[in-house]
Amino acid sequence: MCASCGYPMRPGHWTEAGAPEAHDRLRARFRRAEILNRVLKGYGLTAHDGAQVPGVQVGTLSGNHTIALDLAEVWTVAERLAGRPVDPLDPRFTGGGTETA
Repeated sequence: MCASCGYPMRPGHWTEAGAPEAHDRLRARFRRAEILNRVLKGYGLTAHDGAQVPGVQVGTLSGNHTIALDLAEVWTVAERLAGRPVDPLDPRFTGGGTETA
């Protein structure tokens, strides 16, 4: 795969299954990026999916960015960029607690 443009495209992620139309898949990708941003914000990170290349761009507030090719890789990239464990099931993100990062 080309590191600049992401060609050839990877097959869709399992989380996109069931989306009958291309615009539904795009909508799902954008919604997933919104949720990722909420989770990663507590770790000083951002997520961006511009739908131009496969994957999600995970970045630090200081401008360091890495492309995670799929949702599973987002967590590995986030932990590396944050320098600490990232738990997407933390009660802060699932509605079970109010602690801060």
